[in-house]
Amino acid sequence: MRIHFSKLLIVTSLIMILSGCATLQLTDLFQSYHSQMKPVKLAQRQGDFVKAQNLLAERSASNNSYVLSLLERGRLQYLAKNWPASQKTFAEANQLVEEQRNKAKIQLSKGIEKLGAVVSNDSATSYQVPYYEQSMLHSYQALNYLFQQDLSGALVEVRRANLVQENALKAYKDEVYQAQSELANNGMSSDSVNNAYPSMTSVIGKVKNGFQNAFTFYLSGILYEASGELNDAYIDYKRAVEIYPENTYLQQDLLRLATQLDMSDDLTKFQQRFGKYQARKGNPHGQIVLIVEQDIVNSKQDTTLHLPVGRSNSGLKFFSFSLPVYNEALPLRSKLSVSNEGQSYQANEIVRIQSLAAKDLKDQLPSLLTRQVVRVVAKEQVRQKLSREAGDVGNILASIYNITSEQADTRSWSTLPDEIDIIRMSTPAGKQTLQLQLNGQRQNIEVEVKENRITLINFSAIGNYTGYQIVNL
Repeated sequence: MRIHFSKLLIVTSLIMILSGCATLQLTDLFQSYHSQMKPVKLAQRQGDFVKAQNLLAERSASNNSYVLSLLERGRLQYLAKNWPASQKTFAEANQLVEEQRNKAKIQLSKGIEKLGAVVSNDSATSYQVPYYEQSMLHSYQALNYLFQQDLSGALVEVRRANLVQENALKAYKDEVYQAQSELANNGMSSDSVNNAYPSMTSVIGKVKNGFQNAFTFYLSGILYEASGELNDAYIDYKRAVEIYPENTYLQQDLLRLATQLDMSDDLTKFQQRFGKYQARKGNPHGQIVLIVEQDIVNSKQDTTLHLPVGRSNSGLKFFSFSLPVYNEALPLRSKLSVSNEGQSYQANEIVRIQSLAAKDLKDQLPSLLTRQVVRVVAKEQVRQKLSREAGDVGNILASIYNITSEQADTRSWSTLPDEIDIIRMSTPAGKQTLQLQLNGQRQNIEVEVKENRITLINFSAIGNYTGYQIVNL
């Protein structure tokens, strides 16, 4: 009778544990997202975007990572130039992001979901799309509209992208403070975490936060210019240049519009910083803007920390924590160069998405660790209970489960580019041949430049693949 009761207790306990993970695939529980995405990213680097889509894990709408799977699929569909499909996929992802935002506002109970996280790992919670990923969602959706000749739809999306950044800026300080306070309330200090956690300083670089994205502001500036809304374009160029002041193309756009709009005070200030705007004279001309996507952002990986937790009733006790980290330094990438009409241009970086991702992760670290503290303590209590009630068998089963299920949440939008650069040039109207060079490879692109209009080229260089798309705005 005692043996039967013990077995029943073990089975019941494990059922209770896994019931909290009803919306979590077993693959997600025991295999990191980083590992799952390796074959997808390999196919992406080979330029086989259809194969990459087929390699994505199938997830139902109830799965906690469903919104993330939509982001990955939408990006791959975009690269495959299937813009209607990408548009539909991103629209569904955005709807889920809106639902997340509404739930956060009214603070709906997530008791069942939190139970799953407590007894398994953070992958049992719904993937909360970071601000920088939300802005990239809207940026790619804007490009989807552009490549289907819908400028008005694209403008709606860049406004949404900018709103994401505005909301993030308002919430940022409060969210960081609250996360640090919760960590302290659970017996941990930020200093002990920072001392033990691998440094991501070289990956973060100069970025001040994980959500301000100069690329989204620059893209909206281009679209506002194309629609004749020069004041709005000027505002967003100013926002972009404050984030990336060293980008010479941004500097020239700002000086050009400040001159054109007769912003005399601003013009004086910007000329002191960047020099004078050199307007091109001569034959009627148009503008060519290249958006250059470089490679793929690194995925989060797993690291283990051994840290003391101060519990008020039992003093300090050391626990092992599995946390995500970006542990690779930023690679130095060759810059695309373009020759046209006897002039040469070199791409300037406008966003390093890898840096945004690393800064966002660092800011989220107190929240991640707070959940870890609750989880490891709860798992230890379960193990002790099973050990008392079911002896060695219960202790062994609980220990095995605790070890195998304790993995860092390495989920992130892993098919995004690592870096985005820009080139902007003024060139005579008519047919033009651009001579591109990157990593020793040369390529010519034929474009039709329209007088006083912008020709946008989205150029992607991912592993062995290069491709581009052209649209006249």
